[in-house]
Amino acid sequence: MRKHFSTYIEQAADKYDNLIFITGDLGYNALENLALKLGDRFINAGVAEQNMIGIAAGMASQGYRVICYSIAPFVVYRCLEQIRNDVCFHDLPVYIVGNGGGYGYGIMGSSHHAIEDIGTLSGLPNMQCYVPAFVEDMHANLDAMFARNKPAYFRLGLGKNMPQYLSHTAFGLAGAANVDAALTVLVQGPVANNLVGALSENGHKEKIETFVVSKMPFNKLPPEVAASIGRTRHVLVIEEHIAIGGLGSAVSLLVNESSLPVNKFISLHAGGYPNGLYGSQGYHQQQSGLDEENISRTINTYF
Repeated sequence: MRKHFSTYIEQAADKYDNLIFITGDLGYNALENLALKLGDRFINAGVAEQNMIGIAAGMASQGYRVICYSIAPFVVYRCLEQIRNDVCFHDLPVYIVGNGGGYGYGIMGSSHHAIEDIGTLSGLPNMQCYVPAFVEDMHANLDAMFARNKPAYFRLGLGKNMPQYLSHTAFGLAGAANVDAALTVLVQGPVANNLVGALSENGHKEKIETFVVSKMPFNKLPPEVAASIGRTRHVLVIEEHIAIGGLGSAVSLLVNESSLPVNKFISLHAGGYPNGLYGSQGYHQQQSGLDEENISRTINTYF
């Protein structure tokens, strides 16, 4: 997604002459085109992430739109106070872009992983988090972010092309409605690619309704999601984020508030580091049960 993101911002620079891009000394072999395009509007703030957010807030207060780019944990956890106090409380158009969300940086370990980022930021005032799953979804979410022009967090990952059976919605993506569905699946982020792979090999595919949620906080069940859960009474949530503060906890709360009867609810989520070892993103997904094989196996438990 990173190069597609870079191309999008390069085009946005022509549309918004008040656009500033600040990087925390990152973006090798991905942002060179932006540096050339933006000129003085491209700033390398160095390894000083808190200062980067403060600079961005100051510029945004003077009428600029400012993108702050870094590895997801660096631009989220190190800068939480500045994001909360300088950006969110003043409702400023600072767009925080974190690359490698979830276990994206794999073997580099927990210091480079962001599996609590959505829960950390989505509760802040005026903040909107965007978690695209596919390249086309990324473009739709960037459009929404620029149109909203308020505090935002944009989580980038390794996304592929969107399957043709999904279509864009206000909350993300959805498959076609199926009155005969027996399972409602909600997924967030590029781990949706694992769901797509699992469904391609699963014999129950035709009895599953799929919803891809790309915006957090998730404060209200969309009518089509509520209708699906009401029909199936079976829910599976998949996310590369811890259970607390993520999509699963939000869906569980909303289902209860709506008094929807649910017979079975399973949350597949980031489980941290159960064996204390580090590996690739695929390794950590497997350890958390987010791999294609376990997703398919979990789906089978509903039938």
